[in-house]
Amino acid sequence: MFPSRSAKAAAADEKIPREAVVDKTMISEFIFDREEERKRIDQFLVRKRPFLVYGPSGVGKTLLLRSVLSEFRFVLYCGDSSTINLVFRGLARSLLRMGSSRMKKAFRDEDSIASKSAVSLKGIVMDALREGEYLIMLDHLKRPSYSFAAAVREIMGWGSTPVGAVARSCHMEDTGFLQPLYGDRSQKCEIRNFDDSMANRFVREMTVRSHLSGTNISEFLNKVLEFSAGNPGAIIAMIDMATHPKYRFDEHIKISPLYIDFRMNGGGTR
Repeated sequence: MFPSRSAKAAAADEKIPREAVVDKTMISEFIFDREEERKRIDQFLVRKRPFLVYGPSGVGKTLLLRSVLSEFRFVLYCGDSSTINLVFRGLARSLLRMGSSRMKKAFRDEDSIASKSAVSLKGIVMDALREGEYLIMLDHLKRPSYSFAAAVREIMGWGSTPVGAVARSCHMEDTGFLQPLYGDRSQKCEIRNFDDSMANRFVREMTVRSHLSGTNISEFLNKVLEFSAGNPGAIIAMIDMATHPKYRFDEHIKISPLYIDFRMNGGGTR
């Protein structure tokens, strides 16, 4: 949701807050009426089949996914999937924490993983994957290359491990060469921005929780609804920015400067 006191203090050191700081202890409340999507992700995980979760930045894909993952201990979550090397190192750490016998033989602790070459580490991880039944989730894809996709296919084939992914869209521009792996509609779960009614409820709720007030609060909230296009991350970011002294004049919220800075810092969702 909104930053804790210490997190807010850290964010206040920046001239322009780039995004809202999320309190992970309130993750279930942040999801805010996403039960249908949550159940669908749950079903994908139960079936242990490859699937793609996609939606615009700020829509809450990662929070939604991680709220479900706690129920599935066999899932290996990769929070940074920008390169295949990072993926294998992340998998190695997760497998070691889960008590994989193959990983325990190869590494005495997580620090020793860094000493292995990429090729050696890949072989160890692949062997460990074949020893158990897992499902891998690749989050924050950055248009995976052909070689990245080839490694994922190897994991799914020789490693006998299904791989799910999270991206901003189901198109090549975001899923890259992984796109063919999730070509069927039944393999996709779209997370959309809120509709007007839900966005209005979310804005009101977030305003209460942030204790935000101002002489022009109604005008500001209407602009938030307009500018955010129903994107929950954008809504939270703008409300959080409105608590920053830079965008306040006494009890008045400086709407135009706030929105300009929001857009300049990559906050636009349209």
